[in-house]
Amino acid sequence: MAIRRTWWKEAVGYQIYPSSFMDSNGDGIGDLNGIRSKLDYLKDLGIGFIWITPIYESPNVDNGYDISDYQNILKTFGTMEEFDLLVEEAHVLGIKVIMDLVINHTSNQHPWFLESRSSVKDDYRDYYIWADGKIDGPPNDWVSIFGGSAWEYDETTKQYYLHVFAKEQPDLNWENPRVKRELFSMINWWLDKGIDGFRVDAISHIKKATFETPVADDPFAVFKNVQGIETHLEELRDVLKARDILTVGEANGVSAQEAHQWVGEEEGYFNMLFEFDHISLWNKEEQETLDVVHFKQAITSWQKALADGKGWNALYMENHDIPRSVSNFGSEETVFWKASAKALALTFLLLQGTPFIYQGQEIGMTNMPFRSIEDIDAVDTKNFYYEMIHTGINPEKAMDVVRRTARDNSRTPMQWTAEEYAGFSKRKPWMVINPNKYEINVLDELADSDSVLNFYKKVIRLRAQNEALIYGSYKLYLPEHPQLFVYGRRLEEERFVIIINLSKEFASSDLPENVYIEDWELQLCNLSNHTIHQHTIFAPYEARVYKYKK
Repeated sequence: MAIRRTWWKEAVGYQIYPSSFMDSNGDGIGDLNGIRSKLDYLKDLGIGFIWITPIYESPNVDNGYDISDYQNILKTFGTMEEFDLLVEEAHVLGIKVIMDLVINHTSNQHPWFLESRSSVKDDYRDYYIWADGKIDGPPNDWVSIFGGSAWEYDETTKQYYLHVFAKEQPDLNWENPRVKRELFSMINWWLDKGIDGFRVDAISHIKKATFETPVADDPFAVFKNVQGIETHLEELRDVLKARDILTVGEANGVSAQEAHQWVGEEEGYFNMLFEFDHISLWNKEEQETLDVVHFKQAITSWQKALADGKGWNALYMENHDIPRSVSNFGSEETVFWKASAKALALTFLLLQGTPFIYQGQEIGMTNMPFRSIEDIDAVDTKNFYYEMIHTGINPEKAMDVVRRTARDNSRTPMQWTAEEYAGFSKRKPWMVINPNKYEINVLDELADSDSVLNFYKKVIRLRAQNEALIYGSYKLYLPEHPQLFVYGRRLEEERFVIIINLSKEFASSDLPENVYIEDWELQLCNLSNHTIHQHTIFAPYEARVYKYKK
């Protein structure tokens, strides 16, 4: 079938969490001018677009995802003029800019909510979801993703309002046409300013079940991809698809089988989705080793679901909501760290879809060894910690779980240098800096030809130079092998095979029957480029890319 070429399929994205990326004015918090100062670095890395997490006016209860003014920049980050300059300079370098679009909820300090809670008869009352409580408490037993009841009592009007996330983030009422008109107008306002698209936050939550629906095995099913959401999404799609932009939805609860409805080439709501199957955002359990077979199955289900022009994947291993991938899926041990960081790069960068790199991932940043709960900023992590304490788990054990699972692991400042504040700021930052800045930082890795950073550059360049690694089909080999992830990419006669050992043990295997190694040429490897044979042994975290000799 004919290839439908688009810029966002061929580009590699880079997610920026502004507070932690680069501080330009010495207040300890990253800002827009800090991002501008690093555009050349991003261009050199091979980035085609950046996704900036929320920079809007906000009380910052949930790090900007509680918006109090959609059309203003939070002063901490800079001014609208500085934002416009950032977009202009990025475009000069060929880097597009997409923003976070948070339209499931607002801050409780947004003027709409302040009006809404002022009176049951206020014109804005129906902008949010209000209900009478029962004699013994909230309207029903729904629970928030951030812990506790999803309902908050308001003393002024003697009713409860719904919040899927923090109580300071009341959910908007998408059943109200006025709400949608306001949101769509705001979307067009930003697009008129010249941005290149949106990552759409928590969009699968905008439709709620009836209040009589009880909580089942999945406590969040009552507001996660609920039947009827398609009506809202079709209206949103019509607004977004009127422009040549990139849209990627965060869609918790959408299965691979449903994916084509969300990202189909013609009628899909978005260009691509961030799925949750291969990385469980809400999983708080400790895991000692990666279940490689399950991991491959999860990735392959999405690769197959959107194959043959049915849609397009968004590829990622890290973001601002999950711990560092090296710590979770690789190894922090000195002997394995570099190899595993490189292996994970090959794991996701060459799949079918658009890769998203999260800041610091390209240098192999790891989880933070948090000392106490006081070092933690994320609301949900604090709630989870105190819930564990309440159930009798001792503080030391609870803190150990937090260290492994906290969202703040990915929010520690970017490690640019080995200086006191990691080259991020000239004063103590808003969040603790990982002590391994001395071993892991951009400046040192730029100078080291064998660094994780320079390996990322090589992989990105390889992808850009070979259409099979962008538009080619995907095929999984050795699906039951407990250590090796082996997959192929093919476009007409151009073929690649990628082989990765995702364990810290040696892995032995016969290569797939139709991959005769003498017919293939090594393109890239993360360890020694020694010759391998049809029956081969891969070292811990060894990863290789081969191209078929025509």
